[in-house]
Amino acid sequence: MTFRPLLILAAATICAALPSVLSAGASAKTEALAKEGATEDGVSIVRVFTGWRDAASFKRISEYFTGQENNGGETVLRTNPEERAGFYFQLRVANPGAGRKVQFQLQLIEQGSPTPRITTFPAELKPGSAVFQLGLTGPAWQNAKSQPVAWHVQVLADDGRVLASEKSYLWEKPTAK
Repeated sequence: MTFRPLLILAAATICAALPSVLSAGASAKTEALAKEGATEDGVSIVRVFTGWRDAASFKRISEYFTGQENNGGETVLRTNPEERAGFYFQLRVANPGAGRKVQFQLQLIEQGSPTPRITTFPAELKPGSAVFQLGLTGPAWQNAKSQPVAWHVQVLADDGRVLASEKSYLWEKPTAK
């Protein structure tokens, strides 16, 4: 009978202390991520999703009425603008500063080739958070079932400085412990 009140007391203590422990861990993690990917300009790549997209996945109901592609507020950049189907890198980029012209540099290592293929996409980076779809379309990527072995994407300023960078796990050899 005395075991149950002790169990309740332990559970209450854990519940009371857990939010402060979690927030301390989250803030430390946020600081570490900011140090790792941010530059003095504060531009950062928040996340990257990759995958094949069929042309039909871009079509919205408004396009049937207007005849114009509706990107829903996202910036879509393609190696072949006439073709929508391809392998895409969806980036969310945070820019706390003023708007600026940038280039997205995408480096890929494909199956069977150890040499990286480099593709550049010029863009306008507006203040705040924005989503960019970088598409390898047309002859640049024809196989819907193929995946890159590794990738590295950088946001470059006009003068060539790296503003932000993100890479896949296999892009570089892990450091020895």
